[in-house]
Amino acid sequence: MLNFTERQLRSWEKDRLIPRLETFAFSDLIALRTLVQLKRAGISTPKIRRAVEALRDKLSAVSDPLRDLKIFSDGRKITVQVEGGKMEPVSGQLLLDFDRESLHKMLSFPRHGDRDDDKAARQARQLEATLWFEKALELEQTGAPVVEIIGAYEKAVALDPLSAGAFVNLGTVYFHQRKWDEAERNYRKALEADSSYSLAHFNLGNLYDEKGDRSKAFLHYLMAIRLNPSYGDAHYNLALLYQSSGQALRAVRHWRAYLKIDPASPWAAIARQELDKLCRDTILTGSKSRTRGPDAESVS
Repeated sequence: MLNFTERQLRSWEKDRLIPRLETFAFSDLIALRTLVQLKRAGISTPKIRRAVEALRDKLSAVSDPLRDLKIFSDGRKITVQVEGGKMEPVSGQLLLDFDRESLHKMLSFPRHGDRDDDKAARQARQLEATLWFEKALELEQTGAPVVEIIGAYEKAVALDPLSAGAFVNLGTVYFHQRKWDEAERNYRKALEADSSYSLAHFNLGNLYDEKGDRSKAFLHYLMAIRLNPSYGDAHYNLALLYQSSGQALRAVRHWRAYLKIDPASPWAAIARQELDKLCRDTILTGSKSRTRGPDAESVS
């Protein structure tokens, strides 16, 4: 019906865009149709994965964005329909529906004047910030020089200091360069812009884990889970930290939580191996401390 190959299906499963299933319900076909339409529009798999992961993080009530939301291409960009409006999935910014002529007029508004002009100027800056954010994403995906990527994100946050998504991505660019201070500064700017942004806490956890500061890594992973209890990657990293620090029971708890959220991916296979190893290597006796299988309900 949807005209794609089994090889493509397996690739999407491997990329964690869809779960590995034996049979498909109608809602699953909706998710597959969305993927097919995005691919036919020329949207790359990394760009789709980035959008889906961001939506899972921002909209905790949505378990499967491809199935539960209307996601479509707008030119070479991904847009999601949320509560009657359009949203850029990675930044979380709402998009206004203007044609090119209207957009050009809006970006040309003066930055001074009466109250209406001030409001229009703020909207213009936000729109311009969105354009720079999308430019930075394109530069990342095409392998542009890092200085160009940083420059685009910096223009986005200068125009819109509340663009938490741009601050997080800028921090991650610095993270990959192992420039810890710059990465941390931008992650914290993201939290100043949006204190409920669990991805910023997760990335700070990764940063402190890389620096060997386990206590702060624990803190930020736990904050990410407090803000989004279904944050699978945070449960995964916490389980590894607890396991490596000899806290087996807490590690078991987070391995279970992760497997409850993500039971079918290649990462789940690793999680099961680690959970099984804990059960073999750790003495857990008595009904209260005996571990259950990976499909048992996790404790939130």
